[in-house]
Amino acid sequence: MASCRKAAKLFPTDAAYLAGLIDGESTIALTRRHRTDQRQLVVSISNTERPLLEWVLSVAGVGKITGKKTYQAHHAPGLTYAVSNRQALAVLAQVAPYLQTYKAGRAQLILRDYLRLTPRNGRYTAKLKDEREALIERFLAVKPIRT
Repeated sequence: MASCRKAAKLFPTDAAYLAGLIDGESTIALTRRHRTDQRQLVVSISNTERPLLEWVLSVAGVGKITGKKTYQAHHAPGLTYAVSNRQALAVLAQVAPYLQTYKAGRAQLILRDYLRLTPRNGRYTAKLKDEREALIERFLAVKPIRT
């Protein structure tokens, strides 16, 4: 069962540091758990330093840390902190002013339109479904600038 916890209110310094982690080590994505599901918001940070991800979990107050499989003996075990849906939205709202990469554009789109286009009951009108698909297309079009 999903957690009903709310994201913690971040101190500005914590929000700025978390934004740096998101800019450098993170993904802001609209993903599907199953092929037939609607896409949902996920913010994830991958790292090999458990204390860093535990700090993120502690200051955010929401999300979870999971391990990733190691394929080479000389590789450090990878870990991922992830938070999704409305909890991710609450975290993004606090870190968005500090984001510096293309992820700032993705965060702005999500913060502006995600709640309006994601009914809690999962029932979409044809118009709402079309608007949500347009949001997803705009979101996925925001990519890093290659130099």
